[in-house]
Parts: sequence; C-alpha cells; structure tokens
Amino acid sequence: MKKDYYNVIGVMSGTSLDGVDLAHIQFQIKDSKWAFEILECETISYNLSWISILKTAVDYSKNELLELNKNYTQLLASIISDFIKKHTIENLDAVCSHGHTILHQPQNGFTLQIGNLPEIAKLTQQKVVCDFRVQDVQLGGQGAPLVPIGDRILFSEYDYCMNLGGFSNVSFEENNRRIAFDISAVNTVLNFYANQLGLDYDDKGQISRTGNCNADLLNELNALDFYQKKHPKSLGFEFVKEVVLPIVDRYPISIEDKLQTYTEHIAIQIALALPKKKGSMLTTGGGAYNDFLIERIQFHLPEMEVIIPSKKILEFKEALIFALLGVLKMREEVNALQSVTGAKYDHSSGVIYSF
Repeated sequence: MKKDYYNVIGVMSGTSLDGVDLAHIQFQIKDSKWAFEILECETISYNLSWISILKTAVDYSKNELLELNKNYTQLLASIISDFIKKHTIENLDAVCSHGHTILHQPQNGFTLQIGNLPEIAKLTQQKVVCDFRVQDVQLGGQGAPLVPIGDRILFSEYDYCMNLGGFSNVSFEENNRRIAFDISAVNTVLNFYANQLGLDYDDKGQISRTGNCNADLLNELNALDFYQKKHPKSLGFEFVKEVVLPIVDRYPISIEDKLQTYTEHIAIQIALALPKKKGSMLTTGGGAYNDFLIERIQFHLPEMEVIIPSKKILEFKEALIFALLGVLKMREEVNALQSVTGAKYDHSSGVIYSF
C-alpha cells in the first residue's frame, strides 16, 4: 500500500556551479493532491578546485571520468551526511539526488550525471533514489527537462514556470499536455564574463546595466539554429563552450557590453519562446535575483505577471522537485513525461539504491 506522507531530502547540483542544493522536504498526498513543506535547506558551495574540475570535465577521457565519478560520489555523500547530521534529520524515506551533469548528448543517446554510483547509499546510510536522466535518453528522449512534472503537480496555478539557472527552461500546459524545453544559456554565460572581472557573478545585473547593447552581436546570437528547432529540445554546457562563447568572444567590446547584450538576448528568447504573451509566470533560479534581467524580460513581455516566490522556493525549487521525482519513483508512478522529453512513452525514471 502506498503511503500518504514522505520525509525526504532533495539534492541538486546545477550547471551554474554555485554548489550543491539540499532541501529537507515533507510531502503529503490526499485525494490525489500533493502538498509540501520545505524545512531545512542550504547550498554548500564548491571550493575553487572542484569548480575548476567540473568546468573542465567535459574534456576528460573515459578513465578520467570514471575516477571523477568515484571522487564526486564521495564528496556528495559527505555533503549529504553532514546536512543530515547538522539538522538532526531522522526517519528519512530517501535521499533523492540529481547528481551533477558533465555530458549531455541525447542526440548521441548519451547523458552522464556524476555522483550517482551505488556506493552513495552505503556512504550516507540512506536509501538513495538518483540517476533520473539515463533511462529517458535510452527511451529516445532528451533526458531533460525533468522538472515539468513537478511544475504540473505542485505549481499548477501558474500559466508558466520559468527557471533561470545555468540555462533558462520553461514549462506550461498546452492542450492538456505538459510542454517544456530549454530556451537559452543564462548563468553559464553571464557568470563566465563576470568571472573575467574577478567576480563570481554579476550581482543584480548591476554590471550588465552599465554596458551598451551591441546590435550585431545580438543579431548573431538571435540567429542561432537552436532557437528555430521545435521542442522537445535541451541544452548542455557543450553548447555554451562550442557555440555561444566563440561568437561573443569574436567581438572586440567591453565585458560590460557583452553582459548587457547577452542579457538582452536571454530576454528576447524567453519572450519568443512563450506561445501566449500574457498570464502569470513563476520565475525561479539564480537568475531571478538579476534585477536587470528581470526588467528586460518584463520589457519584452509587458502583459505577463512575473512572480518571484519566497526565497526557499526560488533557490530550492529544483531540489524540491527532484525530491518529488524520487518519491514518484518509489511509488512506481510516472515522473518523466513523453510530451516534455520526447521519449517513447511516459515512464518512472531513476534508480533506487539501498544500503
């Protein structure tokens, strides 16, 4: 018999490399309706060494990736264990962990999230539900985005759910089907240029705001093939490294001008991606703190109500939803949607490790 209450931890590491998000969540289901409460939550930053490794791992050999996976699984396990101990969390049903994406090539039938080795259950002494993307890719899907089923279940009151993380992605209902896709790179690019000024990120978009928009660069970015593709579609860091950065770097303009131009590009692509330009849009992810970016999105979508939620939901929505995906997996219920990823059928993705 299925339970009506779950006590879990959701764990997420995103492409923006700001650290590992952990959220202790309690779910209740009553009359097929889910409710949640986010209790303790925090982001554990990566040290400079790990940031450098995760940035360059896209170029690692197969053997180097195997070694990295082992080391990262140990790191993640220690972060999870410390979180449980610090907050004296007891009687967990599971830890539901995304891991960290290193390679994402669904067109080649391949995706790799490190930190999902079976040892993680033994190291944490917890049941672990993880590795949510691989099965979807094996079923012909993009393996991403996976958050939209959580948007449907937990945030159905909004017309759009927009995440502004390493990449922007959106989900919404269309003809009673959940549609979702990646739109463009966001913090993976903005942070790259902020780093060149010796900053971790452009706080509130203050530096972008001082620049000038370069029309030629903006037009070249807006003309990229990816934006003409129909969904389902998803992006990985390879796109940033091989496509976006080489274009931006060809222009002999200031970092401020690059940041402003790229911010304008993000806002334009978001506006173009939405089938209806009005309604309500729940906006989460680190980019929601970028005031200048939010202003530019609002400029291009004047009839859209852009809603930025509480800090816990804003910062930990992905950890929350991967916790839900883990619970759905334990219940043997669908947690990956064909309409979103392009897989052969809806399915229950992920693996369960016991200790």
